[in-house]
Amino acid sequence: MPSISEKGRKMPPSPIRKLVPFSEEAKRKGRIVYHLNIGQPDIPTPDVALNAIRNIDLKVIEYSHSAGNESYRCKLASYYQGIGINVGSGDIIVTTGGSEAILFAFMSCVNPDEEVITSEPFYANYNGFAVTAGINIVPVTSHIENDFALPPIEEIEKRITSRTRGIIICNPNNPTGYLYSEKELLLLKDIVKEHDLFLFSDEAYREFCYDGARHYSAMNLSGIEKNVILVDSVSKRYSECGVRIGALITRNREVISTAMKFAQARLSPPALGQIAGEASVDTPHEYFAEVNREYTARRNYMVDALNKIPGVYCPRPKGAFYTVARLPVDDSENFARWLLEEFEYKNQTVMVAPASGFYSTPGSGKNEVRIAYVLMIEDLKNAIETLAEALKAYPGKV
Repeated sequence: MPSISEKGRKMPPSPIRKLVPFSEEAKRKGRIVYHLNIGQPDIPTPDVALNAIRNIDLKVIEYSHSAGNESYRCKLASYYQGIGINVGSGDIIVTTGGSEAILFAFMSCVNPDEEVITSEPFYANYNGFAVTAGINIVPVTSHIENDFALPPIEEIEKRITSRTRGIIICNPNNPTGYLYSEKELLLLKDIVKEHDLFLFSDEAYREFCYDGARHYSAMNLSGIEKNVILVDSVSKRYSECGVRIGALITRNREVISTAMKFAQARLSPPALGQIAGEASVDTPHEYFAEVNREYTARRNYMVDALNKIPGVYCPRPKGAFYTVARLPVDDSENFARWLLEEFEYKNQTVMVAPASGFYSTPGSGKNEVRIAYVLMIEDLKNAIETLAEALKAYPGKV
């Protein structure tokens, strides 16, 4: 039988989705499964987007321009200008989700076997994108004890070699919910400028900042305008993950022209998704204000409830809708699987994402889980109560 490719063997399974068969089996047994494992908001998609889809009047659903519909790119440029990011429609390539934007950025800027540095824990699919592009992710560990703040700059500089081509950040961060400050970004700017690196900035959770905290975009770092590549997505901002629309934004014309070749090779981004995305730019401010209030309430409940469970520590994130919590367990992956296979409380159980899948350093995150607070508070109450009972019963408790 022919053998599988080496790249296929290296491609990691998703720590977020690989336990799905066990959750499906739990549901077949009649159990309620509370999904804290995946960032799928239950917040309604804005009416302007849904109405745009309902009122489509097309005779043919055509290919779009490989960079995305011009009308959408112009509207996106206006959106960014409105939040202080001065770009034009020619600085934007619409992509199939933020995922494709990261992949295009990697393939346009990094040669095979070269390296991109990131703080771990990091969005697990960066590993998959790196394998696809044939490059290497080099981790610098951040720690739960200081809420996963940016690691010391000296530690980042130690990882820079002749093979280093860039640094990637996710701000606000998935999986930790940490919001990088302007001061931290200025420190990164100095490294990027000194070593002439790319700074890939994944800002898909920009609107989700709490406690009066302000998001500071890497696009506003002066002196490295041609080094910064912004990755964005409509998935979480407008709660429309399924339309699969993202964007790559940069003032570096050479990167744009290079990424366009990859964009042309895949023909075009989704036509119907662009219609929803373009309409979504008109979402009223009140929508985001209400969403922010809702997520703040969910976060406050969840963090407080988790920290009341003996042996659990959960930082209070200032952005996104995730946190990484430390549990009194021997192995979070074993625990997550046990929750679905063997445990039930009042005929319900919980699905979490083992945090080890968000680290590259072997052995890291073994007693941590990523939790997404994307459920309504009543469901979160049931989920956390179930989790507390599970920790009492788990045979691998430490």
